[in-house]
Amino acid sequence: MSRMFETTEINGMRVANRFVRSATWEGMASDDGACTPALADLMGRLAKGKVGLIITSHAYVSKDGQAGPRQLGIYDDTLIQGLKEMTRAVHDHGGRIAIQITHAGFFANPRLTGETPMAPSQVEGFAKSPRREMGVEDIQQLVEAFGRAAYRAADAGFDALQIHCAHGYLLSQFLSPAFNKRTDEYGGSVENRAKPVVETLKQVRAAVGADFPVLIKMNSEDALDGGLTLDDSLKIGTMLQKNGIDAVELSGGTLASKKLSPSRMGILSEEKEAYFREAAKAFKNELQVPVILVGGNRSFQLGEKLIEEGYADYISMCRPFIREPDLIKRWESGDLRKATCISDNQCFGPIAAGKGIYCVVEEKQKEKEQA
Repeated sequence: MSRMFETTEINGMRVANRFVRSATWEGMASDDGACTPALADLMGRLAKGKVGLIITSHAYVSKDGQAGPRQLGIYDDTLIQGLKEMTRAVHDHGGRIAIQITHAGFFANPRLTGETPMAPSQVEGFAKSPRREMGVEDIQQLVEAFGRAAYRAADAGFDALQIHCAHGYLLSQFLSPAFNKRTDEYGGSVENRAKPVVETLKQVRAAVGADFPVLIKMNSEDALDGGLTLDDSLKIGTMLQKNGIDAVELSGGTLASKKLSPSRMGILSEEKEAYFREAAKAFKNELQVPVILVGGNRSFQLGEKLIEEGYADYISMCRPFIREPDLIKRWESGDLRKATCISDNQCFGPIAAGKGIYCVVEEKQKEKEQA
């Protein structure tokens, strides 16, 4: 049997294979961030398709941290019941699910929140509208909000949670010298820039206990002038390991990184796949906790090779599961053709339009066949 289908554990959580559904904004929650039946059903279909670990889209921990319309929320106890429906849909098919918790910070949407977005520092070049620099009290409140969200995640029946510290969202902004120009205890050295993340991890761990799997998604580098580098990212990874993180999903790029954004287009050959593989290998060499590799993974054979050669412990995908929620089931059956996703990013269109996530190419093909 391929190593890709062996059962593994992350802090006691049994995962049926080495495939992870990386957090993907579905745009299918209600306007107040509550989980809808359609969103719960989507998670159930991924579990039925035999994805080893499903990670939800980014769920905002406080109202001022919302990034997009119909984004999942975890900022209030009233949202727990809907989240329980989501976890039940996955567990009914024997799956495992983690919720990703986040705050958009600089990239929060003021039209949705009604507030001026807050950020580590006032910086130019990333937005035309104003941003509010966070005080120490704001940082403490942010850490506490993550802790409360973690408690709700455990109450809702999630098997794990993931702290979102990538792609230019708020915790990622603190790590990045491009966004963090502070001169106090939360700025300057990499140790200072990492303090809000370490404090958040400690608060989350206190909320869920030692036996609850806590993962983090972080950037290998920002692909921005003056942004986070791989060297600093490795130092931060070591700090997180010392403070009890259970696994690291490694990504890169930000919403402002243009062609080097997290969701790159034109992944049409193995050479263009797994575009953070070398960074993942550096993390594997440095850390003892499992490394999850995301970024352009499309081919079973390449994923298997990267696992066997020690680049990562798990292979994570986003866009392929939009078109093929049963992709892992297909691969397990012996049909090892690469994922049919063509990496054109058209799937972002329906989400932004409030229609929820689906593969535009697949939908057009179905309409053509029915015509």
